[in-house]
Amino acid sequence: MITRWAALVATLTLGLLTAPLAAEAQTPAKVPRVGVLSPGNPPPGDAFHQRERFEAGLRELGWTPGSNIVVDYRYAEGKLERLPALAAELARIPVDVIVARGLTIAAARQATAKIPIVMVADPDPVRSGFVASLARPGGNITGFSTQALDSEPKQLELLREALPSLERVAVLTNANSPDREDMKRIATASRTLRLELTEFPIGGSEQLAAAFAMVSKARAGAVLVSPTLWFIDAKQLAALALKHRQLTIHNLRQFAEAGVLISYGANFAELHRRSALFIDKILKGANPAELPVEQPTRFELVINTKTAKALGLTIPPLLLLRADQVIE
Repeated sequence: MITRWAALVATLTLGLLTAPLAAEAQTPAKVPRVGVLSPGNPPPGDAFHQRERFEAGLRELGWTPGSNIVVDYRYAEGKLERLPALAAELARIPVDVIVARGLTIAAARQATAKIPIVMVADPDPVRSGFVASLARPGGNITGFSTQALDSEPKQLELLREALPSLERVAVLTNANSPDREDMKRIATASRTLRLELTEFPIGGSEQLAAAFAMVSKARAGAVLVSPTLWFIDAKQLAALALKHRQLTIHNLRQFAEAGVLISYGANFAELHRRSALFIDKILKGANPAELPVEQPTRFELVINTKTAKALGLTIPPLLLLRADQVIE
């Protein structure tokens, strides 16, 4: 009898001791949170297809938004003064990683020095002070350097190839951007190509129509749109370029698809997809200070021949052969 009672007591005692361990083992793992900070608009007004491509990249790596990962989006909707507050919101949640591009990177860095930041697009993160070097970023920021400013001299060459008689080029820039490196590089390339440049700074999308009117009065033969003009609507730009009969080039392929004559630059939608690779590595324990900054391996040339025909322009066959895509 005593033996049976002793065995029962031992069983109950063991159960009480192991119950907390079993409960702890059944506690669901923490679901990681990623914050995405954008200066633009939410879908469908997102010209970069940021959300669609980013979430596709996550799924390819086994992360399903709303299931084993949470993604918090914050959109400034063109109101740049909102960026610091939106970045601070993400830091307070807190998220485990912040995804930022362009103007949002500085706001994210201001909000946190601890949460890893993955930059989708910055033309020169070393000069911007975001990383110590491309090989060893050294802080909480890593991601992609887009080399966007390096592509602009090539854009001038493409305009000259499309129209060999070209003499004057209008450059649309962001009046609110303190970065003047783009104009320095464009000016250097224009001297080599013997092209006359006229800059037209724009402070908002509502000024685009007036800018094109001034471009026509200046008798420019083509328009180069700076990548700093992230708030420009593709369809609006294409319509104004056609109305004023201006050969226009942009760095995003979405603009050529919308009717702009030429686009040449990195595939930003693809960079958003590939940014998920950095997220995956960081969530699995990688240190952003030691993750090398990557650069696009190639730039895409897209030519809209439908627009060329509307402008009465014949694109040289050799230029068409070099295009990654010809829109007809």
